[in-house]
Amino acid sequence: MFSVKIWGDRGSMPVPGQDTVLFGGNTSCLEVRCDKRIIIIDAGSGIRPLGDSLVKNELKNGPIRADIFLTHTHWDHIMGFPMFTPIYIPGTVLTIHGPVSFEDEPLEKVIGTQLSYRYWPVRHDELSSSIKYKSLQETKLDLDDGITVITKYLNHPVLCLGYRIEYKGKALVTIYDHEPYRNVFPTDPSQPDYDPEIAREGEETAKEENAKILAFMNNADICIHDSQYTAKEYVSSKIGWGHSSYEYAINAAYKAKVKNLVLFHHDPQRTDTELQELELFYSTKINAKTTLHLEMAREGKLYYLEP
Repeated sequence: MFSVKIWGDRGSMPVPGQDTVLFGGNTSCLEVRCDKRIIIIDAGSGIRPLGDSLVKNELKNGPIRADIFLTHTHWDHIMGFPMFTPIYIPGTVLTIHGPVSFEDEPLEKVIGTQLSYRYWPVRHDELSSSIKYKSLQETKLDLDDGITVITKYLNHPVLCLGYRIEYKGKALVTIYDHEPYRNVFPTDPSQPDYDPEIAREGEETAKEENAKILAFMNNADICIHDSQYTAKEYVSSKIGWGHSSYEYAINAAYKAKVKNLVLFHHDPQRTDTELQELELFYSTKINAKTTLHLEMAREGKLYYLEP
């Protein structure tokens, strides 16, 4: 069995309440199952209910073992870790993988700082579980049992990785937090800092990097893609914030021949009604004209990638 379940799909901050019941209010967390292997992508607030589920349903079969892959260490993607119940249970074995780019501190330091008396009543070295940390760059990992994880740098204000998990001939890809690469150099000859050679190189570099993202997504059975903004919102005031628009995510998935696109990292201000309207608008235009299937991420939704 190859499956992925969404435990948190919200961006920036948790937003519980009556306006987020349908799509969910927890921040980023996915549970991936490759038969008996458990892989968790991100430790946002959604990892708390995931942990409770694992304790209830898995602990009776023996100690909990899992690989956690962090896309990056922004707060909304790691904030749930202190509330992940398995870390307090003897016998739990976790390997936490992720990129680090803040003042050269190791991943253990970045994550462990949350578990200090300044922020939390239990210190990291008081945990009952066994936790190993592995820093990642762009690479290809063999997790054994026929599982391959490929990583790709994304365009975000802090070092961030996309993940491509391949198992039994199927591929799951995550692209968040990410915005399309663009030329950051002046392209208007009237600007004082304009240099035609640098402007040309900037255009070529952005084009090459965007092509690498498409190659990373190529033929994915499921791609879970950041889409925090509409194109209008992005262009008006969100350029450089490190997130994609719906339009960009859809166009990229279509070009990459993705089979199923799940739009993810919902803006905390976006209500269920607004997300329903946007889903209907985009899916009506796309699903009827292409083989690409499109939908908004929903907490609790379970997808199967069957060989």
